[in-house]
This record gives sequence, structure tokens and C-alpha cells, in this order.
Amino acid sequence: MDKDRIAGAAKSAGGSAKEAAGKLIGDKQMQAEGTAKKVEGKIQNAVGQTKDAIRDAAKKH
Repeated sequence: MDKDRIAGAAKSAGGSAKEAAGKLIGDKQMQAEGTAKKVEGKIQNAVGQTKDAIRDAAKKH
């Protein structure tokens, strides 16, 4: 598993928590930061998945 997948999943989880905390206390900025971090994590996870797919395809040839 690519390190980007692990880091991306961690960022996404942290962003979700921050987003939820922002909603809970009514802090729009914290909520927005959490949403942005969550999206950043999802993108990084997708990059890692792509790297894994390329590596797997290269191994098959």
C-alpha cells in the first residue's frame, strides 16, 4: 500500500473530525477547514491508489 493512501486516509479522518467539531460548536471557519482537509485527504488517497494500480500493472508485465 502506498504511503499516500495511508496519509490521505489520516487527513480525511482528521478533516471529518474537525468539520464535525466546527458544526457542533457553530464555528464556520473550523468547519470549512475540516472540509478542506477532508477533501485534501481524499485526493491524496486517490493519488496513492493510482500509484498502487500503476505498480501492480507494471508487476504483471
